[in-house]
Amino acid sequence: MFVGYGTATNVVAVLAGSGLGLLIGHRLSPHVRTTVTAALGLVTLLIAAQAAMEVSSSDLSDAVGTSAPMLIVLGALVLGGIAGSFLRLEDRLEAFGGVLQRRLTRGDAGEGRERFIEGFVISSLVFCVGPLTILGSINEGLGNGADQLLLKSTLDAFAALAFAASFGIGVMASAVSVLVIQGSLTVLGAVLGSFLPDAHLVALTATGGLILIGVALRLLDIKAIAVADLLPALVVAPILCQIAIAVH
Repeated sequence: MFVGYGTATNVVAVLAGSGLGLLIGHRLSPHVRTTVTAALGLVTLLIAAQAAMEVSSSDLSDAVGTSAPMLIVLGALVLGGIAGSFLRLEDRLEAFGGVLQRRLTRGDAGEGRERFIEGFVISSLVFCVGPLTILGSINEGLGNGADQLLLKSTLDAFAALAFAASFGIGVMASAVSVLVIQGSLTVLGAVLGSFLPDAHLVALTATGGLILIGVALRLLDIKAIAVADLLPALVVAPILCQIAIAVH
């Protein structure tokens, strides 16, 4: 598959899900939506575990020693979590979404227009402001495959179905947001991959896998982890890896 396949699939999934939602979405019961979300949470957990197990990769242990990989991931999550919490990334993302919604729905130009804009804004925020968007897009650009974005595509298809049943065709327009934002992040991942050594990429992947477990726990309604606060760990992990290589 070509790089960008995951984003292209995600765009199609949003279009298909919202189109189906316009037709039959209102007929799905809350119980059915909850069951499907739980099933997708289990699949997320499986993919996350596979990524997290990269911590035992020989590419990393050969570069930093056998005892350092766990410490790198631990340090990245702790330091990244502290930085993210200090910066209040989770709160800021939520607040930014609220500002966008208030500004873009301001004015009284007809109920249909307001409903369209509200559907577009809410669905764009859900589809584009989240850990799977960042992790999946960057990982695809790094050459780690589109598994996370394919999982996200499935989640977004069901979410689009439910949103479209409530807000109408404006949800379908959010496919443009998915294309622009995820496409940009995939390009960023490809650029990073051109100069990050294998050991650094492994450390980033393993750290991202653990962060993704936090997403799975939220989907399974086990623990509402502020996953966005942990995202700086993706920057910290390669830095700690470089320090460990220098010491080793």
